[in-house]
Amino acid sequence: GGTVRNLAAAAQRSAGQPSLGVQGFCLTREALEALIATLAALPPAERKTVPGIKPGRGDLILAGAVVVAEVLEAGGFSAIEATEAGLREGAFFERHLADDPPLFDDVRRDSVLNLAAQYRVDPAHTEHVATLALGLFDELAAAGLHRGDPIERELLWAASVLHDIGVAVDYDDHHKHSRYLILNADLPGFQPREVALVAQAARYHRKGTPDLGELESLAADGDAERLDRLATLLRLAEDLERSRDQSVRAARVAEHDGVVCLELEAQGEVSVARWAVEREVDLFRRAFDRRLKVTLSAS
Repeated sequence: GGTVRNLAAAAQRSAGQPSLGVQGFCLTREALEALIATLAALPPAERKTVPGIKPGRGDLILAGAVVVAEVLEAGGFSAIEATEAGLREGAFFERHLADDPPLFDDVRRDSVLNLAAQYRVDPAHTEHVATLALGLFDELAAAGLHRGDPIERELLWAASVLHDIGVAVDYDDHHKHSRYLILNADLPGFQPREVALVAQAARYHRKGTPDLGELESLAADGDAERLDRLATLLRLAEDLERSRDQSVRAARVAEHDGVVCLELEAQGEVSVARWAVEREVDLFRRAFDRRLKVTLSAS
């Protein structure tokens, strides 16, 4: 509810994190205890001045914070995950969505597909981009070039599905519009850090050197390298599907002596796709520390 949302927003501001909403934000006991100390040191009339606390919550926020802290203590929990939903939504979900099997089998997946549907992306294109990107991810993992983390794979899928939603605003700079829409979508099931990685991967699916930018404060260890991999694989997949006709059916990976050979399985003329991928050799080396060579399957 509103108390947890306000506390989560205050914790975000205190940590210097960008304000992207509190959906999925984990409010730790340590952060909550620090907030309680800050609030308790202020007279009630001044508690609303704490960044992140709305004026209408100032008189009750300390009591609410203490209650949440006691719940965490009694349950032995280290943190509570905030949601933009409130008590009314909870009552609705419990009454109308408590089916077996549940209406939403995978909240994260449905959140992504719902956002894509809102902006009417071309499903044939985005689904094929996702297939190509995930195929590259799996084959590079099998070759030992990254760990193959399943969460990272899921974030790559999400970025692939959402990379073109910015076209609904304007085709020019649509990669930047996609980033904005993703960051402001409050994707249920995803933490702010994960939303930032998906948004930045979509931002760099056309051009530029991947960078966390002002979202760096949300990052965990290894996220800069993770973004390099996500953006590189999404851009390669987009290049392979440049014609938007699924001419490149698949891309096979073989690694030998520091060179990754990308063999394209294609139907029809794919010289433009091959040219586009060959432009990304520097980006690929940055992400995977290997040279990239592109060939066409003899079949």
